[in-house]
Amino acid sequence: MAVATRLTGMQEKKLQNYFGGKQFTLLYKATVHEFSEDNLLQKCCDQGPTVMVIYGGAYVLGAYIRESYKRDDRVPIVLFAFQENEISECNIGVDSPSSFLYQYNRKWDDSGFLLNLEQKKVNMNLDTFKKLGLPQNRPISFEECEVFRCEDLLDKRIMKGITQLHDKLLADMRIYRPHRDLIHQIRILLLGPTGAGKSSFFNSVKSVFRGHVTHQALVGSDTTGVSDKYRTYSIKDPRADRPLPFILCDSMGLGEREKGLCMDDIVYILKGHISDRYQFDSTKAITPGHSNYIDYPLLKDRIHCAAFVFDINSVEYLSRDMMAKIKKIRRELIKCGVVHVVLLTHVDSMDLVTRGDLRDIYSCMPVKLKLETVHRELGFALSDILVVSNYTSEWELDPVKDVLILSALRQMLWAADDFLEDLLLEETGRCIWWYRHLEVSAVWLLPAWICWVPGSSLCPCRSLSCE
Repeated sequence: MAVATRLTGMQEKKLQNYFGGKQFTLLYKATVHEFSEDNLLQKCCDQGPTVMVIYGGAYVLGAYIRESYKRDDRVPIVLFAFQENEISECNIGVDSPSSFLYQYNRKWDDSGFLLNLEQKKVNMNLDTFKKLGLPQNRPISFEECEVFRCEDLLDKRIMKGITQLHDKLLADMRIYRPHRDLIHQIRILLLGPTGAGKSSFFNSVKSVFRGHVTHQALVGSDTTGVSDKYRTYSIKDPRADRPLPFILCDSMGLGEREKGLCMDDIVYILKGHISDRYQFDSTKAITPGHSNYIDYPLLKDRIHCAAFVFDINSVEYLSRDMMAKIKKIRRELIKCGVVHVVLLTHVDSMDLVTRGDLRDIYSCMPVKLKLETVHRELGFALSDILVVSNYTSEWELDPVKDVLILSALRQMLWAADDFLEDLLLEETGRCIWWYRHLEVSAVWLLPAWICWVPGSSLCPCRSLSCE
């Protein structure tokens, strides 16, 4: 019969993330393998890094041993305590794991931690109690002791596959061309509540293509938001020295009631009437005659795909007013025929999501529950809900995160292609109607018809509005 751990699912995920994305394999369980120091060392020596977990009533405590060890080896050790959902630690430096066991170290000294398996008690000095944030009542009685082998969730074989996918996605994005070459660059509008991660998503996309973390767009935690201008960000491909085939359009965050982005501005953005660096005003929309107002926008100025950006950790707590705004914007998008998706950010900060889950994030149950919440509350199709982990505090790129970002971007470009294809079909239909209802000579009609060839340089689709 398989031996099961006493750790709850949340406790295990928390510890796995806390110690750098590990997977646990149970090596020793005292109630099964006896409360014996000899048995513990016999099963746990030469097994790689290990974590010992002791269950002491209202809290869980233990020791993380960073390296494989023999009985008397001195290795880096970190003590930890798990109270409710918080982990505290006490780094005790280099020591021998056997010195923590009463059988091999019967005198109480200042090492700070002594485990007596036979009596089911743990002794710690006052300094260790304080650092771990535990009540200072010595000794601590426990009912169970477990030891796990710790291995990276993503081994070399898995990382090789992720790197190959990463490189393929990058190559695909670089050679992508919008449908029928109607335009040179797809415009993707980022919408969402203040602090959801719109500007961070642009920074993350640019970081992936540049090969290092960048912070061109300002981000912050101000409740009123940092982005108060309409910004259109084009990214230059450093390899080809030309712009990539998409533009990310960052907008002011949606606020409660009358705060945040003016709802009337959204229609002007969708139709391409607003130029880069327009200063938003929450109380009024842009008007014709403004220096940033484009009177006759071309197809290239319009929005071809919109993405609603939400923090995955708080998306179910959106206010009724915010949900009403989002639904109103969706109606405008549908009226203009603009395809739209949802982008859920900060997935790596979810309690029950490990780094290993990021490689197949849509199969992760906590994430699936979030997707179903968005589908149920806001009406978005499950296939239109994308998940990413932005670069917010990191200084090194992670191929696993890169794949999520590139996959989401690819879906947006495909969605924009659907918009262009539908637009082309619609205008071709208008052309056929025009052809059938004009009684003119064939000599005059032929060159006029050629002007309507989809994708030609004279194609009127390039200057259409959605009015």
